[in-house]
Amino acid sequence: MQNRLIRVCFLLLLSLGIAKAQPYSLKIGKLKYKGGGDWYANPSAVGNLARFCNQQLQTKIDPNEVVVEVGSAELFTIAFVHMTGHGNVVFSREEAENLRQYLISGGFLHIDDNYGMDKFIRREMKKVFPELEWKELGPGHPIYKQKFSFPKGLPKIHEHDGKPAQAFGLYWQGRLVSVYTYECDLSDGWEDPEVHNDPQDVRLKALQMGANLVQYAFSN
Repeated sequence: MQNRLIRVCFLLLLSLGIAKAQPYSLKIGKLKYKGGGDWYANPSAVGNLARFCNQQLQTKIDPNEVVVEVGSAELFTIAFVHMTGHGNVVFSREEAENLRQYLISGGFLHIDDNYGMDKFIRREMKKVFPELEWKELGPGHPIYKQKFSFPKGLPKIHEHDGKPAQAFGLYWQGRLVSVYTYECDLSDGWEDPEVHNDPQDVRLKALQMGANLVQYAFSN
């Protein structure tokens, strides 16, 4: 109950603070991290997801990309943060603690392996939550049953190693605080159509799954 109250207060204050400055009441942040990995990958993805959510979910998410650093105070002004890349990720002790406090205070982190960051993100998230383990989110999980239905679980957007697409979650005191999408390339499917030339139905599935994540994060 206490954790739920903290979450509600976090989102309420966040919404009130942003609404005074602009017509958008929410932001999706793009996480900037150290280590040499390309945190800046998929530059059109977040904006396209925001616009899709505004159309389909009637949200008011700023479509302009907002870059936020792991160790910054600005992190606490954004309810949903997206992270991607292909390579190395490094969190300092201070950054890991800041990210931990953000997540247990009501924030939400979506990590999308753009191919090549798996071993690094698993290592670095252990700095954030050394006591937690990633749990696979199978087809029955609520993230697949929001506005859009995915009865078979996480959709496969791009092929790499012939492995199935998987989603994993970190739970803090019963609340899902982070979702990690692996072997999926979900945010590639959010990019402008000409970037990857994905079939329209594949791109639509990626945006719908992204919208489900946003809806789940803002309502739980």
